[in-house]
Amino acid sequence: MSARNRSCSSSILQACSSSSFTRQPSRVLIVDASPPWWSETCTILCQALENFFFLASSLAGPARLPLLSVFAISVQLECLLPFVQVKGNLTRLLSCIEELRSLPQEGCVRQRGALLKQAVLDSLQQFKQYMCHTAHGDFNSNCVEVTVLTCQPGQAVLRQLEQGLKNSDLITLRRLLVVHITLQQSLSDRSPACSLETPSSEDDQEESLMLGTEMDLQLVEGTVVALENSLKMWLHDQGGDREHLHLLLPPSLTLQGSTQHPANNRPSPVCLKCDMQERLLSPALLPSTPDLGVKTESMQDFQPPNKSLANQNPSPQCLRVVKVLHAGGVCQSVLYGLPLIIRPTSCWQLDWDEMETNQQTFHALCHILKNRDWFLLVRSESGSGSGSAVFSYYILQSSGSLSLLLKPVLTRELTLPCCLPVSLEDPPLPALASVEGRQTQSRVRATVAPLPSIPLNKVPRRLVTLSHSRPCAPALFFQDNYEEEDPLMIQ
Repeated sequence: MSARNRSCSSSILQACSSSSFTRQPSRVLIVDASPPWWSETCTILCQALENFFFLASSLAGPARLPLLSVFAISVQLECLLPFVQVKGNLTRLLSCIEELRSLPQEGCVRQRGALLKQAVLDSLQQFKQYMCHTAHGDFNSNCVEVTVLTCQPGQAVLRQLEQGLKNSDLITLRRLLVVHITLQQSLSDRSPACSLETPSSEDDQEESLMLGTEMDLQLVEGTVVALENSLKMWLHDQGGDREHLHLLLPPSLTLQGSTQHPANNRPSPVCLKCDMQERLLSPALLPSTPDLGVKTESMQDFQPPNKSLANQNPSPQCLRVVKVLHAGGVCQSVLYGLPLIIRPTSCWQLDWDEMETNQQTFHALCHILKNRDWFLLVRSESGSGSGSAVFSYYILQSSGSLSLLLKPVLTRELTLPCCLPVSLEDPPLPALASVEGRQTQSRVRATVAPLPSIPLNKVPRRLVTLSHSRPCAPALFFQDNYEEEDPLMIQ
């Protein structure tokens, strides 16, 4: 990469990160722990909260979740966690989960709508007091978002909150989200201890109850993974004050959609204004990251730390194949870092027979993966013998040459949810014609020169010729066929 391209790349990242996470709202979590639904959701919800708190409290960098408060509606309304800073406060967060687990799973909750309203108002009042009496240097957002987790019908709960809060002071409430947890086992046939309060029949449909704030309803499956992903939405950048990226399309030859530049009377590029969103959390943001996977800039980052004597070479790293994946089922958004090329070794310490057998077996592996369109999921072997070891995972991808491509891949714990809309309609014809008409007069040339082939007379060691295998030209190791074989996929 040239110095100019490197500076441009870093400037884009700095422009995006300089304004990131500066307006993260504080969060209020209201858990509807009313019987009998609480007996069905207590275990999965507490496990999802525990997983999320372990992650959110240990992330380095700007505060993605500055403040959190937790309320629970059981037989009565309880504030289990007043507003606290999430980063570095894991012990306090885990104690809140233990209080959730201890809530009764039997009984009757009357006036549930009134308790929901009171929980929202108490949280807003608590937030105002915290902001007035606490020095908040790590965050500058003066608004709060309230999330209600319930197994009750979401539309009815949302309507109750609209009716109860329409005359309240909600100046600091930016958003109210009702998350309806759908249970796998239907509870409609049960005889609950008490039924859900129904909205008043005197609703005026013409009266707007939107309160000047955003109110949403979300359906979430009653599983640990689904609830955890719903909570991870809090870790995204919530700014939105301005766009993150300008994508410049070349001027149209047909001049459709292009504006004339005032200086040279030539068509100007069409600017697409875009936002950027994280898909993964970098392992470098965690304090107890494994030796592998944090940095991927060179082969030295892949090697394990040398704990042997200074005059001894480190032992080879071990990757164990754990699963075969179909190439079409691998999403490129979960891959990160710089890839490495894997090829059969030419280490001089191996004898000829072992080297030949190794190369033939490697060739067979590449052939099978290529023909069957497979990837290999591999896991690092730490060798520590510890039962609580943290592993790094990689994808092995085949190519047309005798080589494999090694790409780091993140696991579910560090994957952020990504809800992208799917358009079922074709774009408008004017916009489609404008984009299709954008041609460039000359092809874009690569700014990075390809690696030259190694002349046979410049090889630093004696050339290895295998009697029963087809010789491979050294230039084949530098072929780059991976972009054509694995198109970008976005979930």
